[in-house]
Formats: sequence, structure tokens, C-alpha cells
Amino acid sequence: MIRAIHLYTGADGNSHFTHGSISEGALLQADRTLFKETAAQSTYDWHTAPFTQYVITLSGILEFETKNGATFTLHPGDVLVATDTTGTGHKWKLINDEPWKRVYIVFEEGANTYFVADEQQ
Repeated sequence: MIRAIHLYTGADGNSHFTHGSISEGALLQADRTLFKETAAQSTYDWHTAPFTQYVITLSGILEFETKNGATFTLHPGDVLVATDTTGTGHKWKLINDEPWKRVYIVFEEGANTYFVADEQQ
């Protein structure tokens, strides 16, 4: 099972998140792919996702925060399913001494993300 966190905009206009996974064997309709690296100890203030996308962390450990103060941590191998393209957004900071290396997979409009929420939520 591939660990994933779904970051989405709730009815209140704020970003929220749910822990879960990506369905095994999911075949996605991707629009484009981007590779990016950000220096260790970087931060990025309040923003929304520019597109519905997977953000797959290759290196670096990050802490994300929503406007209501809730936080979650991303580790290498985790998939962030970012769909909070509107609302108050989120911010992040690197919390270890490695750069954040990642892959963005941008979805075609209306594509299924194949995110499955954990049952205990």
C-alpha cells in the first residue's frame, strides 16, 4: 500500500487533510509531470495547489499546516494528493537537513485520483 495524504478544500473554504493510500494498480490520466528540488530548511507560506496533482516526495521531510492549525508530515515515498486549489490554502516547511526532491503529476481535468481514505477516519 502506498501511503497518501489528501489535502482538500472543505465547505468552510479552509484546507483540510485525510490520511489514506492510493489504489494499487491505478492508471492515471496525467496531463504533465514536473521534477523539482528545493533547498534544505526552506519554507513556503500560505498558498493553494495550482492544479489537482500528486506530489511524490523523493527526499526531505516536511511539515504541512492548515489555517486551523492542523499539521501532518510528509516523508520520502509519501504521496500528497493536492486538490485544495481554492480557499485559504496551506503552508509547509522542511524539518530535516535534506533538500525536498519531488515529482509533480498534474491530473487531466476531472481525472480520478484513486485516493482511498483510511477506515479509522
